[in-house]
Amino acid sequence: MRDVALEAGVGTITVSRALQHPDRVAAATLKRINDAVGKLHYVPNLAAGTLRSARSRMVAVIVPSISNSIFSETLQAMSEVLRPAGYHLLIGDSNYSLLEEESLVRTFLARRPDAIVLTGYTHSPQALELLERAGLPVIEIWNLCRKPIDTIVGLSNYEASKAMTQYLISKGHRAIGYIGGLREHNDRSVQREAGFLRALKDAGIASDTSRIVRTTFEFESGGVALNALMNRHPDLDSVFAASDILAIGVLLECLRLKIRVPQQLAVAGFDDMGVSSRMTPPLTTVRVPRTEIGRVTAERILARLAGEESGKRVIDLGFEIVSRESA
Repeated sequence: MRDVALEAGVGTITVSRALQHPDRVAAATLKRINDAVGKLHYVPNLAAGTLRSARSRMVAVIVPSISNSIFSETLQAMSEVLRPAGYHLLIGDSNYSLLEEESLVRTFLARRPDAIVLTGYTHSPQALELLERAGLPVIEIWNLCRKPIDTIVGLSNYEASKAMTQYLISKGHRAIGYIGGLREHNDRSVQREAGFLRALKDAGIASDTSRIVRTTFEFESGGVALNALMNRHPDLDSVFAASDILAIGVLLECLRLKIRVPQQLAVAGFDDMGVSSRMTPPLTTVRVPRTEIGRVTAERILARLAGEESGKRVIDLGFEIVSRESA
């Protein structure tokens, strides 16, 4: 650090401030320091810095999948807020496994992150105990519950699914098939299925479990699930897939089978992925505030680390029914 300071013509304290709080250093000075860092190939000793400051400048985030773009948008939004404040993301993929999430929590806590972000509100008892003992800000995202660990930021998957089912019913559909994710360890899938069943009950439509298919979030799975539903129920007039990935798989299978959408079969999804509006026909879906979830989560973390009061523990960012040609 002394070499960097000498090269940039500043004091070591200014170099330290630039590395930890770049927003607090004048732009011209910051450029000289960054140029010196690049020229000298300087890499800060973060372990030593953590011991002195009790800050690692890292925020650990655990998502169910890094291959799914819906989570990558949330991560990107978090990074765009945290990075200017000198914080960086440490990302883990739990593969929808509570045991893997617990292992990641244990591994990340050993690296002393300043905060940790988890997806959903379902966690193993051991992970909950680890987080309670750690005493750092914990933000759960992508769903809502009444008693979060610390703070939860997201939407009601139950209400969103219920609203989409009500939308299909309002269009005259009664023989609705549902394709959802596997329920084990996935509270979002549980809540979406519950919202679907509730809307049917409220409309006086018998809820037949044979009209429900649970599967993995793959394009191919949507097509396979559609065939299973049609074999069981030839009268099927609509499909609500609780993920755009599955819904797109349904649309592609309809194209292969020459099923006209929405004339013969209405199709609706959940997430509003970027490609959904470009499908043929464009997909009716639930718009999830993915970017907003990431931004608000990051802002809440920075506020907590700055010593501000935690404020509301449950932050509902809502959802939107996006009506397009598929339904």
